[in-house]
Amino acid sequence: MSTHPNPHFAGYRYPAEVISTAVWLYFRFPLSLRMVEEMLTARGITVSYETVRQWGLKFGRDIANTLRRRAPRRGDKWLLDEVVLAIGGKRQYLWRAVDKDGFVLDVLVQSRRDAKAAKRLLRKLLKRQGVEPRVLVTDKLKSYAAAKRETMPGVEHRQHKGLNNRAENSHQPTRRRGRQMKRFKSARQVQLFLSIHDPIANLFHLRRDHRPVADYRTARAQAFETWAKVAGARLAA
Repeated sequence: MSTHPNPHFAGYRYPAEVISTAVWLYFRFPLSLRMVEEMLTARGITVSYETVRQWGLKFGRDIANTLRRRAPRRGDKWLLDEVVLAIGGKRQYLWRAVDKDGFVLDVLVQSRRDAKAAKRLLRKLLKRQGVEPRVLVTDKLKSYAAAKRETMPGVEHRQHKGLNNRAENSHQPTRRRGRQMKRFKSARQVQLFLSIHDPIANLFHLRRDHRPVADYRTARAQAFETWAKVAGARLAA
């Protein structure tokens, strides 16, 4: 299936296109490992779900890191929100930041929902983005205001219920995946999974309702071209 062997996949039994497709299916759609196994089996590719999991960890992490480095500078309006996750019978909080177009900037799983936790998220955002936002939009949780005063005092802060709907909606894919995986098993698992999932989701976040069909198809084709370059192989036909 592969005309030009990729050294990144050397030593693996299956062609690069198969591995690339398995990783794409698992992180692009709310599928379980066993579902991906069955979809590959339908294409005549016999592989275990545990192999798919290992591919996802190894190649998915490399792909996500490269996509993150190649990503263009995001919008200067950051929207933040936090959601409760039940992990191992304990309450954890998933903090997430998106820009005005819905691209995920970063996530952080923490056991606390206070100013210290909010400050940790903001510092991580500043380190990764390299610049301060023009506007910070949050709900009325007082922890955001306290953290912002210390980390970015000159940034405009808008606090109002409903203004950060785009950030609230960005939690939906995580909730769907949590149900598919019969709940996440640990905070580390959530953090690791989302660190791979979100850059891939950003690549295919094309906002179909905001562009003509021709433009959307062109953008989608470009996304697949970028995937092929970053993953080192095209998707299997």
